[in-house]
Amino acid sequence: MDNRRGYLDLLEEILSNIPSTAQSIANSFVAEHRRLESCPIVTIASYDEAALIRSQAKPQMDSRSIKEVLEQANGIFSNRIFNNHPRFFGFIPSPTHPLTLLGDLLLASKNPHAGSWFQSSGPSAIETGLIRWLAELAGLPADTAGGLFVSGGSMANLVGLQTARDQMLGEEWEQRARGTIYVSQQTHSSISKGLRILGFSNKQVRKIKCDENFQMDCSDLERTIEQDKEAGLMPFLIVASCGTTNTSSIDPISNIHTIAKAQVPPLWVHVDGAFGASVLLSKSHAHLLKDLKHADSMSWDAHKWLFQTYGCGMALLRDRRHLLQSFATGAEYTRDAVDSGDFESPNFWNFGPELTRPARGMRLWFSLQVLGLDAVGEMIDHGFLLAETVEGELRKLDGWKIVSNAKMGIVCFRYEGTGKSVEEWDELNAKVSGICIRENKSAALTTKLDGRTVIRICAIHPEMSVEGMKEVVRSLDEVARELAAI
Repeated sequence: MDNRRGYLDLLEEILSNIPSTAQSIANSFVAEHRRLESCPIVTIASYDEAALIRSQAKPQMDSRSIKEVLEQANGIFSNRIFNNHPRFFGFIPSPTHPLTLLGDLLLASKNPHAGSWFQSSGPSAIETGLIRWLAELAGLPADTAGGLFVSGGSMANLVGLQTARDQMLGEEWEQRARGTIYVSQQTHSSISKGLRILGFSNKQVRKIKCDENFQMDCSDLERTIEQDKEAGLMPFLIVASCGTTNTSSIDPISNIHTIAKAQVPPLWVHVDGAFGASVLLSKSHAHLLKDLKHADSMSWDAHKWLFQTYGCGMALLRDRRHLLQSFATGAEYTRDAVDSGDFESPNFWNFGPELTRPARGMRLWFSLQVLGLDAVGEMIDHGFLLAETVEGELRKLDGWKIVSNAKMGIVCFRYEGTGKSVEEWDELNAKVSGICIRENKSAALTTKLDGRTVIRICAIHPEMSVEGMKEVVRSLDEVARELAAI
């Protein structure tokens, strides 16, 4: 007797409802996108609301209708930051292109296991081709470069850091314990997290000073490396940034490379390009990234400035063989998916930490194929224009100080007049940000530069207008002047 009757009836009901439910989700998505400007930018659940939502987490014994659960899910999702809102400027926003809905749906509908060529030869061929093309854009050597898609910049950085550790320090922990790493004051926090995961202590990490442009100071770098060598330590890794989160600064990668390779033995250069590397696709500004060609490894996020949904990043290596030396494994149960050793038909589970992995590259491929490179380049260039508009408008107004000039979509500034202490002006700038969020004018969050609170705008939304950016500046100025007069 087949005891699955109840399940099979439920399955048929679900299958019958998928087309109409998918249409409903798509309709809601399009309607929301068209009215994004009027949507609340930031909605955070209250303590009581969060408690109610938590109470809905545990599933019931009986099945429920898709419609009922969908309505409940929409209520839960309403408590979030609209990262794709044109006036959300915090962190690195995620202004996803509407096409990503279709790309994600397509990938979910096929659900390939992209760990091995045996399981996913079609999507793996696309991943291989995309990685090769992206590496060539960065200037890495076509005959040796490689990499893989990962969940984002944090994992891409981890892949680069582990590969550097294994190549430069070997497997002996005594040697690894002497290794020293060089980052800047503006290096992303995912680097320190990755180093801790890999077993390095904070005592092994040197934080190099930044200059007035918030770029790594090469004189301080050279001096610190020499001090460590004299102390019997083993300098092995420099982490440069291509588009820091605070200011979008690009470290002097060519000079860093020269310093690294002048050492005996040479040091590894990893570049965190999670945000900035997408400028390689810009129609007007790709030349800013000409020195990426010096990287031994680099990270790149598609879910930042390539307009994908979260969970799409890339790790690129100058020599793809190093990935196999760090990550390749085998097991009896994978014998039918044996690695050919041919980089044209790779088992990507031997290139990074994940065994089971989705075909993330197909999401980016879908968007790029539909949009075309001209449109993507123009979308990236628009972010430069928006940040430059902010800087230009602020320079027309009294009381505003540009702390970091507009660079690659990011500009930092603060309001500071007379009659108050520096700390009081810090507090005022934080209040300006908070009031504009509460009044749904904009979400320009704050950060710290040179010890002072500044307002930071990361404006990379391709649908944000220049006039809209001018209105954001006017609203910030209005709030600041009202607070300053109190």
